[in-house]
Amino acid sequence: MATSSKVQLRTDQLPEYYREGITKEQTQRTSELLTRNHDRYHIFFRPGGLHNHIAHHLLCIWALNASAEQIQKNYETNEGYQRAQPAVDEKILKELSDPIGFLNNLTPRDNYHTFLQFFRDEIDRSSWQEVLQKYVFAGDDRAEAMFVRMFAGFLHPLIHLGYGVEFRQPAIVAEALAQAACHDDQIGKLLLPAEKAAKQYDDTSSKTIVQLLDTIHEDEGLRSAPHWDDGNKIYDGIIPRAGDRMTELAAQYHVKAEELDEKTAEMTNAVCYYTAGAQHPPNMVMFDFYYMHCVNSSIFFPAFFKQAWLSTENKVRLLEWKVRLDLAMYASRKCPDIRLDEIRDYKPKRPSGWDRIQDRVCDFYDEGHASKLVRALAHGQKICKPYEHKDEFRIKHDDWLQMGHMAIDSVENTEKFDGVAHWVRSAGFDEAWKDIPLRAQL
Repeated sequence: MATSSKVQLRTDQLPEYYREGITKEQTQRTSELLTRNHDRYHIFFRPGGLHNHIAHHLLCIWALNASAEQIQKNYETNEGYQRAQPAVDEKILKELSDPIGFLNNLTPRDNYHTFLQFFRDEIDRSSWQEVLQKYVFAGDDRAEAMFVRMFAGFLHPLIHLGYGVEFRQPAIVAEALAQAACHDDQIGKLLLPAEKAAKQYDDTSSKTIVQLLDTIHEDEGLRSAPHWDDGNKIYDGIIPRAGDRMTELAAQYHVKAEELDEKTAEMTNAVCYYTAGAQHPPNMVMFDFYYMHCVNSSIFFPAFFKQAWLSTENKVRLLEWKVRLDLAMYASRKCPDIRLDEIRDYKPKRPSGWDRIQDRVCDFYDEGHASKLVRALAHGQKICKPYEHKDEFRIKHDDWLQMGHMAIDSVENTEKFDGVAHWVRSAGFDEAWKDIPLRAQL
């Protein structure tokens, strides 16, 4: 049985998107390795940051029906550089039970294991659902501090939470909560004012996401706000140099309760549109590292919205914050042209259906971003299909498989060149493409 400290997957309890045929051997191997990761390793593999992606990776490829051998090899590829868990700080652990003590201990990464033990204990006393309600969605100061942090770190805490909820694993939920507690709250400087500003708009007057993307693209102030040498292009670029304008535009998107399914599909369609479309010919096709996180997190919203314990108000809020951050993420990479023709004219190097693409990505040994991207794209096609006739859904049926080929081809192509990363970083800057090979070199 899955507990707050043990991962136990089940073949009769499958996630939102999966491939048929998952065996007990694959399931047990994944469960054992994820429990080992939970017990042994820190969520940040460097003291200054960088996330341990083992949980994301193995859950994703298990859902894609990777073999037990592929699951084992992918785990071993990433275990060697992980950082051991430190000891629990018993003094801090006691302080976390008090709301003020909890707030006072947020943000330092060294507190991860202590927060992890705290949340495991809390889950053992009730349930992971009740703990999420209390510590993320209750609306008090403590929960608000955690809610903001779920959107920090390029959505990593939210992605981790998504895996915990979608795969029904209390131990992964505990990891997600502890991870969120160890992030800062700077993203709140954008998302909290946007939420406040949105209250001035009638909920029937929401712009579509692509309308807002078009406006952002044409806004010279937003395009010039992030600088190539900014350490964090949202915190150091968008917020201080164009925060009011970004807030004004982000506030124009809102969701009505009865639209959750359609608006989730719209969000997914839009982030896939600008992520796959942000190409820079004649350089080889690549996906932006930061945009890719907006796609990879999209898959969890249907799972969030199936939670009966989560209020409709909080479901709406989750989706509105996600879209507003997606808009800021697009602006933060210098608002690149979104080239739909690059998707539709793409020539796959090994044309196939989804099954073969998913086989290839399970056999691609990275830190898990590629497999997460492929699964999210395949899922996107599924949830967007009922709405493809609408203008705001610019990605249509055949485009999804094209993007799947672009994703797997791009990461495999990078293996041909020494020193070339799997992802381009900040695709709207010409500087980002300086060392990316040309298509003619493939």
